[in-house]
Amino acid sequence: MGMQVWPGRPHPLGATWDGAGTNFALFSENATGVDLCLFDSQGQETRLPLTEVENYVWHGYLADVGPGQRYGFRVHGPYIPALGHRFNPHKLLIDPYARALEGDVHLNPVIFGYNMADITIKDADLTFSEIDSAPCVPKAIVIDPHFDWGSDRHPHTPWHRTIIYETHVRGLTQTHPDLPEALRGTYAGLGHPVMVNYLKHLGITAVELLPVHHFHAFPGHLAGTGLRNYWGYDSIGYFAPYSGYSASGQGGQQVPEFKQMVKALHQAGIEVILDVVYNHTGEGNQLGPTLSLRGIDNQAYYRLVEDTPRYYLDFTGCGNSLNVRHPQILKLIMDSLRYWVLEMHVDGFRFDLASALARELYEVDSLAAFFDIIHQDPVLSTIKLIAEPWDLGEGGYQVGNFPLLWSEWNGKYRDAMRDFWRDHHCRLGEFAFRLTGSSDLYQENGKRPHASINFITCHDGFTLRDLVSYNQKHNIANQEDNRDGESYNRSWNCGTEGETNDPAILALRQKQQRNFLTTLLLSQGVPMILGGDELGRTQQGNNNTYCQDSPIAWYNWQIGEDSGQLLEFTRSLIKLRLHHPNLSRRHWFQGREIHGSGIHDIGWYNPSGQEITLEQWQDGTAKAISIFLNGEEVIGPGAQGNRVIDDSFLLMFNAQPAAQNFRIPHTVIRHGWNLILDTQRVEGFITDRHDYRVEDTVTVADFSIMVLRCQPWLNGRS
Repeated sequence: MGMQVWPGRPHPLGATWDGAGTNFALFSENATGVDLCLFDSQGQETRLPLTEVENYVWHGYLADVGPGQRYGFRVHGPYIPALGHRFNPHKLLIDPYARALEGDVHLNPVIFGYNMADITIKDADLTFSEIDSAPCVPKAIVIDPHFDWGSDRHPHTPWHRTIIYETHVRGLTQTHPDLPEALRGTYAGLGHPVMVNYLKHLGITAVELLPVHHFHAFPGHLAGTGLRNYWGYDSIGYFAPYSGYSASGQGGQQVPEFKQMVKALHQAGIEVILDVVYNHTGEGNQLGPTLSLRGIDNQAYYRLVEDTPRYYLDFTGCGNSLNVRHPQILKLIMDSLRYWVLEMHVDGFRFDLASALARELYEVDSLAAFFDIIHQDPVLSTIKLIAEPWDLGEGGYQVGNFPLLWSEWNGKYRDAMRDFWRDHHCRLGEFAFRLTGSSDLYQENGKRPHASINFITCHDGFTLRDLVSYNQKHNIANQEDNRDGESYNRSWNCGTEGETNDPAILALRQKQQRNFLTTLLLSQGVPMILGGDELGRTQQGNNNTYCQDSPIAWYNWQIGEDSGQLLEFTRSLIKLRLHHPNLSRRHWFQGREIHGSGIHDIGWYNPSGQEITLEQWQDGTAKAISIFLNGEEVIGPGAQGNRVIDDSFLLMFNAQPAAQNFRIPHTVIRHGWNLILDTQRVEGFITDRHDYRVEDTVTVADFSIMVLRCQPWLNGRS
């Protein structure tokens, strides 16, 4: 091409188009040379050495190079795996700051830094490959960042009014009959009015998307299986939306398509939360491919075993861990997060295996630099931050231990509620803590109930329908002889494993789904619904669909009578929660009267109407309890500083195999109570009126919940 490389600037990192040309900058602390590699439309490569280096940043500027230009890097340096160095200029490397990538990694021996022909020998990774990998590696693309956001703004939904819908860009839309076929499985499909209107009518306030960072879709262990990395937890580009979810074709058009999706969801009042994977990358362990960071500066970017740096510290079970102790790697993560907020307008993040980010040495440290930096950042400290509070390393289970500003996936909530609704011990005290926001985990840390992200099911495990249909995992389709996936699921098949035509079992399963959804939506904290659970979605007992880009994991939009009833029930539950501040409180229950009514803000009762005793709190077999939520004792002012007055509720839970009589306690509000919900009924919500008064007896069917409502007593009348 005969191009002249001007010195350019060391910042910002990545490829930055200024309207006249493009600046390129790459960090590598231990490299001896860096080549910028430009590719034309025919795949022909031009290599341009970057000779300017400042603070270990290699940089250069090319006039007349702009949006659409495909590029990568080749980095020179020592190839001494025993010392942690794996430079190999024969391997084309992805820019860690690339805003767009084109295509998938092709699984081929050429993408490995060592000779794959020697893979069977003990020290295969110590060999050196001289085969060019460029034909098999995605090319980075220079983009035009301009986009007409119009009046777009972050919805800023308060945490206590947030309802999260965890979903997958492709799986949600892949088979929807009302979407244009070309848009199915794409960002444009998710942003289409058909899907936006569905989500808005459902009532959720935020979508939490499984990874959309560009990822390695065909890791080596799936070679020859016909399967692919469906979930996307193998990132190779922290700034680039995955091109495989784009309906706009190539050339970086996935970026404006993603932005348009966010804009459409925001217009409906729906926030966008991204599931992000900064704990590891798709390059795997020492036998993995050389795609980006490994070849740019392995020793700087990854955590290596201190006395044998040939190997990687692995807190994730995925082969490697990012070196969050290094300031430049922290900068990479922080720059990526800010980019997605400021340029892509997302509203928050869920951090996969977040405990790994807190390991400055070996142990998890809640005072790690990663959290300190986020805490003081003027952008990131104001958005929704959610931790998956565990990793696979020793001491990695950290539920309840993340610092201020962070909410957490509450695995203890999931486990307790699953145990409560099956034949398994669950102390009433445990159930009560989880139902009221897990104050035992979060209150002493200065947090509010929204610190607890409550969920029954998520992408990793059974769907809700499968949770009540299978006792065992059925992962044969994953081609790992059913060895993969969690074996202890706390599930109950209601009497028969898998599909059945038995009407009694089917009725119980449908009721159990209503029970779980009701429990979730009536719990304090932030509810997270697994997408498709509102439709009774099944994965045929597969609890690990990470590799199933197939109908097993896609949503079934053929809505029949049962799925239609469950959908309407879920919509009504969400509407009930959002309409009543008593069901989604900003503050903790105090267990005492607040405004002088003489009645406490919450009460706990056994079926006879007496307060739960200390002995009963410790009982793991007691599966019947009623909870009084006093709407006239809601702590904290409303949005305009006003006192919050709401309806009161009496929640009666019966997780026993026989009906249970509940007496309405004499210590609750004494005027009329009306039955509004009974999970024994297919429709769930009650349209005919059933009035009750204090000390009346209410019969709750086996494995059922009944909810009574009492309107506030104002000025002597209700």
